[in-house]
Amino acid sequence: MKNKINFILDVDGVFTDGAFYYNKTGKILKKFGPHDSDGIKIIKKYFNTSLISADRRGFAISKRRAVDMGLKIKLVSEENRYKYFEKIGFKNCIFMGDGYFDAIILKKSYYGICPTNALKECKLNADYITKSEGGNGAVYEAVMHLIKKFKININI
Repeated sequence: MKNKINFILDVDGVFTDGAFYYNKTGKILKKFGPHDSDGIKIIKKYFNTSLISADRRGFAISKRRAVDMGLKIKLVSEENRYKYFEKIGFKNCIFMGDGYFDAIILKKSYYGICPTNALKECKLNADYITKSEGGNGAVYEAVMHLIKKFKININI
């Protein structure tokens, strides 16, 4: 299954609470949830797992977190997301997103997931909505859901 299905996750609002912390020099911090990396350690053995972010100013922060989790990350603007997934193939992707431009991708993807605090448009188009909020265990919960849905034996 690993070479066939991509699990692509948006960063801000999914791995983070979506808040950006600024000082007079610019964006300085993002808050990532503590348990989501455990889920990534499990799921990346079964799916081609990667991240996308549209946050140009905070991309270095997101990239640092991606590296810590052993994941690839691409800077993909909201306006270019549709084309990005179209190129990969919607039906080859499980996608987790939360924003306006993610809604159509959630609908067209093989399987769409969003956190409970995602926009209404995402919730209407997702196959699964986590009970946890972005940045607070939503990714871990999504991973546990995928393991159950696809009957993956993780041998913990």
